[in-house]
Amino acid sequence: MIRSTFAGFTTAQLAMAASQRALDVTGQNIANINTIGYTRQRLDISSLSTTGADFHNSPFNVTVGYGVQMTGVSQLRDPFLDMQYRSQMAKLGTSDAMAAGLEQLEPVFDETTRNGIRTALESITSSLNSLSKETGNKEFDAMVRSNMQILLNLFHNTATDLEAIRKDANEGFVITDIPEVNQILENISNLNTSIKNSQILGNPALELQDQRNDLLDQLSSYLPISVKYSDKPIGPGQTVEVLDVSFTTTDGTKISLISDMNYTSFHADISSQPVTLSVGDLSSGKVIDVTETLGSGTLKGTLDFLNKSGDFDNSDFKGLGYYEKAFDSLVETFATALNEANKAVKLDANGKPIENPPGSGQYEMEDRPLFEQIDPNKPFSASNIKLADNWVNGTYGVTNSTDVIDGKIGATANDSVLNMIKLFDSDLQFKVNGNTFFTGSFTDCFKNIESTLGVDKKSAETMVTNQIAVLNQTANSRDGVSGVQLDEEGMNLMHFNQSYTAAARLMTTLDEALDTLINRTGVVGR
Repeated sequence: MIRSTFAGFTTAQLAMAASQRALDVTGQNIANINTIGYTRQRLDISSLSTTGADFHNSPFNVTVGYGVQMTGVSQLRDPFLDMQYRSQMAKLGTSDAMAAGLEQLEPVFDETTRNGIRTALESITSSLNSLSKETGNKEFDAMVRSNMQILLNLFHNTATDLEAIRKDANEGFVITDIPEVNQILENISNLNTSIKNSQILGNPALELQDQRNDLLDQLSSYLPISVKYSDKPIGPGQTVEVLDVSFTTTDGTKISLISDMNYTSFHADISSQPVTLSVGDLSSGKVIDVTETLGSGTLKGTLDFLNKSGDFDNSDFKGLGYYEKAFDSLVETFATALNEANKAVKLDANGKPIENPPGSGQYEMEDRPLFEQIDPNKPFSASNIKLADNWVNGTYGVTNSTDVIDGKIGATANDSVLNMIKLFDSDLQFKVNGNTFFTGSFTDCFKNIESTLGVDKKSAETMVTNQIAVLNQTANSRDGVSGVQLDEEGMNLMHFNQSYTAAARLMTTLDEALDTLINRTGVVGR
C-alpha cells in the first residue's frame, strides 16, 4: 500500500489538535487549583496507525503511523492512597467522637475552678465537728441537715447533667449522624446514575466523579468503607463505570451499602439501653445489627461513648456509662454508710435500752436513716436520693451516741457523731455490680472519677492529634498525585506549547516539500 502524499499533513494536524487539547486540559487544571475536591486531569493519547499487515512482506518495507489520536480525558488518582486516606478517616472518626463525648463530661466532674461536691463534703465534716461539741443542739443538727441538702442538690445537678449529655448524644446520633450517613449514601447513588448517563453520551463526567469522591471521603469518616470500581458493558465496545461500596464488620460479615444505583440505609434505636444500630445488606436483603461489630468511624465512636462502661462491662472504653455508674456508686455508698452510722439504740416504752437477749449487754438497734430513695423500688443513685422525711420533720436527728451507761444512753456522749466524722476519712469500698472499683474516702472516690476522666480525655486527644498527623501525611501524598501543582502545570504549558509549535513547523516543512515536488520538479528544459 502506497502511503498518501498528504498523510504527513494529517499527522501534523492531529499533533496540533492534541497539543491544543492538552493545553486546554492544563488550563482547566490551573483554573481549578483552588477548587476543593478537584482532581488533576490528563489528556489520554495513543499512537494512530491504520496500516495492516501486508501479504507480500519485504524487509525493505517501512511502515509509519498516521500520528496521534486523543482517546479521552482522565483523572490522576491512586486507588491505594484513596484507600489509605479513607481508612485513616475512619480511625480519626472513632477517636474524635470519643474525645468529643469525654469533653462534654469534663465540666460535670472538673471542680478545679469552682466549689462543688468536694467542698460540700468538707462543709458536712465541719458541721459534724460543730455538732460533736454541742450534742443535742437542734441548731447544729439543722446546720448538718442543711449542708447535707446542699450536697444532695449537687448530686441531683450532676445526675441531671449526665442525663442531658446522654439525651443530647442520643438525639445527635439519631437526628444528625444517621440521617447524614443515609443522605450521603443516597447522594452517591444519584451521582452514580448521573455519571453513568453522562458516560453513555460520551462525557467522562470527571467533575461529577470529583463530587462522588468527596462524598466517599465524608462517608469514610463514619465507618470503614471499601470502594470497588468495575466496567459494565452497555453495547458493542462501550462500557460505563459501576461503583460498589461496602464494609466488613469485625466478625467478617461483608455488607453491601451501594451497588451501582441501589443503596441501603442505617437505622438506630435509642428507646432503650444499649443504643443499637442496624443496616440493610443489599447483597442478602437482610437487616443486620452492627452495634458491636463496627470496626471504626464516627458511628462506632459515638456508640462506644453511649454504650460502653469500661471495667464495669469488660469493654475497652470508659464511656458515659462508666461515669454514671461510678458516680451512682459514690452516692449509694455515701447514703448507706451514713444511714448505718446513724442507727440508734432501741428504747422500750419506759425509755430504757432494750437488751437482746436480756442481760447480754447487747442492745437492739433501730434505723434512723438520714437519706431515703425518692423511688423506694430503686437503689440509691445520684437522681434517686433525698433527706429522710423523719429527719426533715424533726422526728429524730443525727444520733449522738450509742453508749449505754447505767441503763441509759449517754446524754452528752458524742461517739456516734465522731464515728460519722471518721467515715469521711475512712477507706470504704465502692462497688459496681458487686465488684470493688475503688477503695478510699468519699472525697478520694470523687477525685478518682475526676482523674480517670482527665486521663481518658487526654489519651483520646493525644490519639486524635496523632491520627490527624498521619492523615495529613496521607493527604499530602494523595495531593501529590491528584492535586494540581502549579510548577508542574507551568512546565506542561511550556511543553505542550513547544509541541504545538513543532507540529506547526512540521506542516510548514511538508508544505515546502510539496511545493518543491509539484512546482519545481521536471522544469529543466522547458
